[in-house]
Amino acid sequence: MKTTKGRCWSWGCMALLALMLSVPALADTDWSDLPEEQQAILAPFEQQWSEFSAERRERLMGAAERWQGMTAEEREQARERLGRWQELDPQERDAVRERYRRFQELPPERQERVRERFQQFRDLPADQRRELRQRWERLGPEQRERIPDLEQRQRMQPLRDR
Repeated sequence: MKTTKGRCWSWGCMALLALMLSVPALADTDWSDLPEEQQAILAPFEQQWSEFSAERRERLMGAAERWQGMTAEEREQARERLGRWQELDPQERDAVRERYRRFQELPPERQERVRERFQQFRDLPADQRRELRQRWERLGPEQRERIPDLEQRQRMQPLRDR
C-alpha cells in the first residue's frame, strides 16, 4: 500500500520527467531559433554561438531576457559596468570574482548590512570617498581584518557612552 506522500512524490517525479522530455533544452537552441529581439541583443556572439557550451548559451540568453526588461537608464548603467569590467586585467577580474564568491557565502542579514554600508559610502561626497579609499589602501590586510564592523563597535562601547 502506497502512502499519499509516496504517491505525490511519484507524480511529481513523473511530471518533472515529462516536462524535461517535452521541452527542448534552451541551451541547445540554434542561432536561427532565437527570437529576433534576442538575436539583435546577442548579435556580437552570432559567429561563435555554435561553439559555446550549453551553460554559456543559457547565461547569454538569460542576460538577453534581463536586458529586454531593463529601462534605458538601467541599460546605460549596465553598459558602463561592462566597460569597467572589460578594462580590468585578468588578475583584477579574478579578485572581483573571489570577493563576489565570499559575499555570496555571507548570511543574508550580513549581505544586507554590506549593501547598506556600500550605499552609505556611495552617498558620501566624492572627496570623503576618496579620503576613505586612501586610508583603506594604506592599511595592510591584517589591519583591515581587525577593523570591527559597526555592530561590533556598538557592543564594545561602554553603556555610558551610548
